[in-house]
Amino acid sequence: MLLFFHVVLCVLLVVLVLLQAGKSGGFGTGFGGGGSQSLFGSSGAGNFLTRTTTVLAVLFFLTSLSLTIRTTKESGRSVVKDESVYEETLPDEEVNSEAPESEKPSK
Repeated sequence: MLLFFHVVLCVLLVVLVLLQAGKSGGFGTGFGGGGSQSLFGSSGAGNFLTRTTTVLAVLFFLTSLSLTIRTTKESGRSVVKDESVYEETLPDEEVNSEAPESEKPSK
């Protein structure tokens, strides 16, 4: 369910970014938004599209983090190849036996 919501957010975010007027007018002018922008009122679509894009971007980042955390917890592995999420510790005896004679603690 979360993955489906994430994909829908991606599509909506792409559409909203393309609808915003950039330096050259953007795709918003192609859909009748170039003149008076009466669809969004006299102030234009700038405020509405900017705020909506911001909200969708925050939701996108949150779902991305949630999916990453959930996947990492389920698999117990890192996204980095051959790296474990959990640090493996060696018992003191094994650590001391691998150290050179000069670094071993005296008993």
